[in-house]
Order: sequence, then C-alpha cells, then structure tokens
Amino acid sequence: MLSDYTAHSNCRGVRILDQQALKEQVAAAAVEHVANIYSNKLVLGIGTGSTAECFIRGLVGLRGRIETTVASSERSAVLLAELNIPVTDLNSVSELDAYIDGADEANESLALIKGGGAAHTREKIVAAVAKQFICIADESKWVETLGSFPLPVEVIPMARSYVARELVKLGGQPVWREGVVTDNGNIILDVHGLRITDPCKIETNINQLTGVVSNGLFAHRPADLLLLGTNSGVEERVASA
Repeated sequence: MLSDYTAHSNCRGVRILDQQALKEQVAAAAVEHVANIYSNKLVLGIGTGSTAECFIRGLVGLRGRIETTVASSERSAVLLAELNIPVTDLNSVSELDAYIDGADEANESLALIKGGGAAHTREKIVAAVAKQFICIADESKWVETLGSFPLPVEVIPMARSYVARELVKLGGQPVWREGVVTDNGNIILDVHGLRITDPCKIETNINQLTGVVSNGLFAHRPADLLLLGTNSGVEERVASA
C-alpha cells in the first residue's frame, strides 16, 4: 500500500498519486512484467534516471534469477552493484532479453525524447542490443507532439559552437548545459523550441552534423512497450499503427 505522503485527495475525494508514487507504481509493474515474461536466467539492460532507479531497487526480489545486467550509466551501475545485482560490460553479452528505461517524453508511436540525465548515447547503444525495449514513465511524459522537453544533443567539446549554429539553422535554440560532462567525456546542448512532427527525420538530420555524438530522439529505435503510470493504474501501450 502507498504511504500517506505519496497521495492526497482532491476536492471530490478522488485519490491523487504524486509523481514519485507514479514512478514507483510503474517500476513495480515493469518488475512484474519482466518476472512473468522472460526465462529464469535474465539478461537485462538497465536505464538511467529516477524511474529507472525505482526499477533497479525493485529487482532485488528477482536477484536469484538475474544472470547479469548492463547499465547505461555509471550511476546505474553503481546502484546495481550496491544492491548485489550482477552488472557487466555490454561487450560481454550478445543480446539482452529487455532494456528497461524511463523517458522525458513519449508519443503515440512510442518515439521518445531521452537524455535529461545526459546518458542518452549509452542508452541508445544498450537499447539496440535488446530484444524488447520497455519504457516506464508517469503520465506527465505522454505528449501528442514531441519537443516541449528540450532535446538533448551530445557533442564533442571542440564542436560545441559549430553544432550550436547548425542547430539554430534547423529551427532550434540550443543551450549549453554548463557543468555537465557525459560518461563519454562530452558536453550536452539542450535544444529548445523544436516542434518535432517527424522524429525520424529530425533524429537523422541532427546525428549527421559533424561533431554530434548522438541526440536524445529515440525514433528509429522507439520503445516496443510503454508502461504508463496513471492515477487509475498502470496502462500498457504499444505503438499506434
């Protein structure tokens, strides 16, 4: 049962969950999904961020079934190790049963914006190796059109100003996320003002800029399943036709 501080009632007496409670709810649903769908020896990719960390903590009960995990960030790897959940380098596995991660935005095609935690490049790599990509998010992340959340772009430091000028030509307003260095040793430009009606095209165009490592659009490799935490429970969504 949810503790008292995770929910309140509105003026009509309807129980309203706060965002942290929704994250914990959807993370628990993801743990249950993984436990029921996959084999006894689990090989999992693990994402980055607050919702992914809820999922990681929920994996403790499955520890005996986990052969290994691959983390998309140093932070997640440290948390897995602290919980005595085996973690290894991606080069040591050929395939993952599933990759589980959160998102900053998701649309009906299950294209995503990720990278609020500056880990989207590694997240893309891990997702590419997974048989299934399961996105876990609260309902505030569901949008009709991507772009309200600034699009993160990982850039080699010496290319920062050049890439910023090119992003302006694409219609964006890039802002350097000062003080942030990715696990790969690069910097992040957050692109504001984009209304992303064709996510695949934008993802490709930005990735083709010299000096860009990757951007936070997950459109060419969207999620396969979205578990969305809502006040009425966890909804399972697949990409619309």
